[in-house]
Amino acid sequence: MGSIVLVVRLVLADVRRHKVQAAMLLLAVTVATATMALGLSLRGVSEALYEQTRAATAGPDVVALAPDPGPAVAPALASLANAPEVIAHHGPYRIVYADLTTRDSTSSPVVVHGFAETPGTVNRPLVTSGHWVRPGGTVLERGFATALGISVGDHVTIAGRSYPVVGIAVTAATSIYPWAAQIGPGGGPDDYTGLAWMTRSDARTLAASRDLPVTMALDLKLRDPAATQAFRDAHDISTTRINFHSWQFKAEQDMVILKNSQPILVVGSWLLSFLAITGVAALAAGRAVEQTRRAGLLKAVGATPGLIAAVLFTEYLALALAGDALGLVIARLTVPAIASPTASRIGDATGPVGATVATATVLAVAVAVLSTLRPTLRAMRTATVTALAATAHQPRHRPWLTALSSLLPTPLLLGLRLTARRPGRAVLQACSTATTVIAIVALLTLYAQPERGYGLDGSFTLPNLRGEHDRQLMLTVTILLIALAVVNTITLTWTTAIEARANMAIARTLGATPGQITAGLSTAQLLPALPGAVIGVPLGGGLLSLFAAPNAAEAPSSWLLGAALATLLATAALTALPARLAARRPVAQTLSAETA
Repeated sequence: MGSIVLVVRLVLADVRRHKVQAAMLLLAVTVATATMALGLSLRGVSEALYEQTRAATAGPDVVALAPDPGPAVAPALASLANAPEVIAHHGPYRIVYADLTTRDSTSSPVVVHGFAETPGTVNRPLVTSGHWVRPGGTVLERGFATALGISVGDHVTIAGRSYPVVGIAVTAATSIYPWAAQIGPGGGPDDYTGLAWMTRSDARTLAASRDLPVTMALDLKLRDPAATQAFRDAHDISTTRINFHSWQFKAEQDMVILKNSQPILVVGSWLLSFLAITGVAALAAGRAVEQTRRAGLLKAVGATPGLIAAVLFTEYLALALAGDALGLVIARLTVPAIASPTASRIGDATGPVGATVATATVLAVAVAVLSTLRPTLRAMRTATVTALAATAHQPRHRPWLTALSSLLPTPLLLGLRLTARRPGRAVLQACSTATTVIAIVALLTLYAQPERGYGLDGSFTLPNLRGEHDRQLMLTVTILLIALAVVNTITLTWTTAIEARANMAIARTLGATPGQITAGLSTAQLLPALPGAVIGVPLGGGLLSLFAAPNAAEAPSSWLLGAALATLLATAALTALPARLAARRPVAQTLSAETA
């Protein structure tokens, strides 16, 4: 207990002394773990919402669709309803293909299902607002109604005839909006389509009045819900063309709208973790001398290497685990909105499951360990006398480099020397810049992709929900990456300025102005940022190509060049303030502090 109490007290004391560094690590780990947990949870949450909707609406196990109504259809569907594997059925019923227009002239393809006024035992849509179908009225599927901005009491025009909206409902018999059609007219490809219900007589009248395409459908409940493929194989031999859609297919179709969401969030969490490691590693490197001296003091009073490692690691590990817990809570609160872009499903979205929690925790621990491993090992391996002396690192003397650099302008000379003396810090800055540019390139490429709206004939009167969802997620991840990169850049500049204040003070005694010192410190960050920005452009395109479609469009070169230049300009602007503050410190005060 004595050792544990000692470690806890030392860790708490160090956190109080370095609140900014602790907050940075906590923020970075929280963002990274929340993003990863969201990405890994999407599929499970989508499937859970479908299962809850299916249970609440008595969803069918198989939907049989006959796209060519004729004399042979009724016997073929009747034989399916009487099959020994079937324990209940609903239908046959009409699916009428039409167009729907709202009062504000928003138009969309729609399929109208003709249902009884009293739902049966299979496929009972759940009314969430208003009431079920009645003669002369229509009920809209909730996801479709939400996209249209329609509520109960509004009127819509279907195939040239006005109908009042008497209810809003959800169902698991079709895919989520906008894939309610299941198949197109005549069994062809379907378009982005909404769903409406009418009474059987109204649907029959609608189809006859306009000679609209019709598909006959039959909902089936099987004795073994998991045996949908065996049922299809056994009954897919009829001379009448029938398409079978299983409940597993509909659950998988729900994930189509989230197809790009998982890679955006998971890959985004990798990039966020990398930036977190970069930023925390820069902070740890800046505190390397302090940590080494601290380890020397602990050795001097009899601490073992294991105790020293525990003290140095526990601080970062505790903060990382706290960030992990906070990130998982954020993921639990935000996953319902991300996993269900449409309102077509009901139920409570479960939070991250055990495997996701374990993966996010491993990520948090990895960030803490990789960020602090090198400084900790260095502190442990340094002899006690050497650690307590804390002598300055003597740079190597390279006459040819000194002669070459003397020809450069003063700001570039100072920046180049600061960069050369801290190559590890320069690599961190380059990696941070490259990661930021990768995200920006991916975002610009995503915005460059062509897409069709969900309105009639691909009109954008109804926006493409999948495209909007992907762009919003990518924009959010990019903003988080930029925020971490901003913190990293400011931290790297300030750390470099603090470490180099004696050298900068000497440079000022030799004639360098505060403006030249400021420019030199900014140049020390811009020099590694330049190759980082150049490398980030092709890396961003290459990373996106792993997940994009083969025919994906590329972002214009002017966009990519502008992104790289904007990143460099932002780096220069971000480094100016901390560099200026460091350069304004009086020379006498700095040199007195160093000699003391």
